[in-house]
Amino acid sequence: MPTPTLHTDRLLLEPYQSDDAEDFVTLFTDPEVGRFMGDGPLTAEEAGALFGRVFSKVYAADLFDVWAVRHDGRYVGHAEIKRTDQVAGHEIIYALAKPAWGGGLGTELARALVRYGFDTLDLSRVYATVADANHASLALLGKLGFAHERDIVEDDGSVTRVLAVDRPGLAS
Repeated sequence: MPTPTLHTDRLLLEPYQSDDAEDFVTLFTDPEVGRFMGDGPLTAEEAGALFGRVFSKVYAADLFDVWAVRHDGRYVGHAEIKRTDQVAGHEIIYALAKPAWGGGLGTELARALVRYGFDTLDLSRVYATVADANHASLALLGKLGFAHERDIVEDDGSVTRVLAVDRPGLAS
């Protein structure tokens, strides 16, 4: 099933368009945004290649859902939900551009991803992996009911927290 368009009170999540490339690269190369994403901020070349793979691999093979996130018609972030090797299920991934920080959009975005996982993908549990130094994201996910499951010690000694939330009505 192709990535659907989702709406929240203030956000529009829609499949990327080719003219989102510059915004995508800007987001993924920003040192403050990227410091907790994967191996850190990407170079412009790496971000451009990643953007290309969204179309050539992810959308082309319908691998998982990836969205451009917009607020008031402007690109403000990136979101995904996908099965990953780090957890026994689907993980949400999100990033917002700095101008979108602090106004509750991250909470609204994460809530929409979790709801999509439960209601559309029929998941019983949704995961998130977060660097233990990313206090803002840990607090945001805590507000949504995510609980700490385990830690992963990375090769560089840093710790990634594995968090999970169960579908309402299910025992944890």
